Amino acid sequence: MHAFRNIRFLFPALIGLAIIGQGFCAHGQSAASATLPPAPHAKEIHLKHVLVIAQTKGWEHDSIPATMAAIYNMGKESGLWDTTLRTDTKLLTKKALQVNAKNLDYFDVLIFASTSGELDMDASQKQDMLSFIKDDGKGFVGIHAALDTNYTWPEYGEMIGGWFDEHPWSTFNAPIVNEDPSFPAVRHLPAAFVKYDEIYQPKAWSRDKVNVLLSLDASKLDYNNPRVHRADHDFPVAWSKLYGKGRVFYSTLGHTEESWDDPDVRTMYFEAIKWALRMTDGSTTSHPHPATSTPTH
Repeated sequence: MHAFRNIRFLFPALIGLAIIGQGFCAHGQSAASATLPPAPHAKEIHLKHVLVIAQTKGWEHDSIPATMAAIYNMGKESGLWDTTLRTDTKLLTKKALQVNAKNLDYFDVLIFASTSGELDMDASQKQDMLSFIKDDGKGFVGIHAALDTNYTWPEYGEMIGGWFDEHPWSTFNAPIVNEDPSFPAVRHLPAAFVKYDEIYQPKAWSRDKVNVLLSLDASKLDYNNPRVHRADHDFPVAWSKLYGKGRVFYSTLGHTEESWDDPDVRTMYFEAIKWALRMTDGSTTSHPHPATSTPTH
């Protein structure tokens, strides 16, 4: 009888312990599951594929990492493209590549991010790159020192529009005129504005072969400078053009690291990439230099 009473008194206690134990297990499982990584998922498929090349065989700009990061983030945040970042030229080919490497056939736009000098490309790579733009109708965006690249490759100069021929005023408060405010990459910019940047002077460049989008205000420049070589005082800052079936955009803006924190510059290149991807439309038709007042001497 005493034993029965002991069991009767112990039974509620055992149930209580069981309930506590169940609660403890549940809590333990919850805590453990909270620390587990999320289940794996398939790689997100973006609308387009962008290849950024930043090989430097000449001057190496400090802004290159900021440039590459900005383009990568533009694609990721917008969901419009994924970005492959390279400092070599291995992918600039249409030949089949091993170990999951993508060749030019995979990409929709090629971007040269302040490349410089004679890039490591053989004759077949050069032919494939030009065909990617000219024949396949893919896009090309040149950023800043992309004009300081491939001087011994005439077709490259024809494709991008010219080559670097010094920066007469180095990095300065550049007075800029918006020549085509209807173009997607510059429509956010006012008719006239100032940017602290390094503006390249182009050679083997002609206004009648491109659509100048931005240019320096010739009336506000100092020409007492031996590095000024253009007698026409025409200094483009950004332009669009066609190369065969492909769309080409170039701008000298983006020399400094700080320029990539500028919403105006980031928006310009974001819209330029979209245009090169044929997501928007904009003119490539050339037009005369806008009328300016007499330059100061």
